[in-house]
Amino acid sequence: MRIAIGIATRGRPAILAGVLADLQRQTRRADRTIVCHVTPDDITDCAGAEFLTAAAGLPRQRNAILDAAVDCDVVLFLDDDFLCAPDFLAVVEAAFLAHPDMVVATGLVIADGAKGPGYSLDEGFGFLAADTPPADKAAVEPAFNGYGCNMAFRMATVRAHGIRVDERLPLYAWYEDIDVTRRLGEHGTILRLLGARGVHLGAKSGRVKQLRLGYSQVVNPIYLARKGSFPWNHAIPSAARHCLANLVRSLKPEPWADRWGRFRGNMIGVWDLIRGRATPERILEL
Repeated sequence: MRIAIGIATRGRPAILAGVLADLQRQTRRADRTIVCHVTPDDITDCAGAEFLTAAAGLPRQRNAILDAAVDCDVVLFLDDDFLCAPDFLAVVEAAFLAHPDMVVATGLVIADGAKGPGYSLDEGFGFLAADTPPADKAAVEPAFNGYGCNMAFRMATVRAHGIRVDERLPLYAWYEDIDVTRRLGEHGTILRLLGARGVHLGAKSGRVKQLRLGYSQVVNPIYLARKGSFPWNHAIPSAARHCLANLVRSLKPEPWADRWGRFRGNMIGVWDLIRGRATPERILEL
């Protein structure tokens, strides 16, 4: 089995360099490591990978990686701030061999900095060092979708059904992982691998401005529900939950989050939906 690691990156060269160096610890090395960046500054002092360029936007960059990995059986997408336990890739390979119906695999995130201020590389290494993996590293459980910071695709299914990451979801592409993995999941199973463990640093550099994020939090779920890749009974609660959370937390916002900016984006999205003018690409105008 040929496995490629694919990393789309923008504006985090120091973190990316640390992630690439850490991937050298994998007990089962990747056959290819493909990094797609936008400008040369994105990969300053980075080594240990093949580098290619694409226009800015997570879906475009991930599609460029899919196009490049024509000789691979599995592509494991990692965020440029995701740290893997040393046996992560070995567990992924074993799972794809053991579960021929599995089309998407996602690992277990033992610490997720995206839900808070984020972690440094050293903090991430500390979480991994302190982690206790399960006795059965082959254990799996069903998953609703693959989590974008670490999700592996069976490339035969990608090719057979022409699956692409939706480029109508620009920039940070809120919920692109749900869309692409659930479309793949129509042709097989999506499993969480309890033995494939890692840390998502949740770096805040390189992110889109919070007004745009707020807009996407409302409009993207509705767009995906209309498209059919995200159930309506998930889409509407998701949009409502983010609006309420941003409004409430704007009274005492976290230092790392512009909650009022997100809420303003939420309300612009709601107004666009009412007027029938809501599209994911509208964030490029905000």
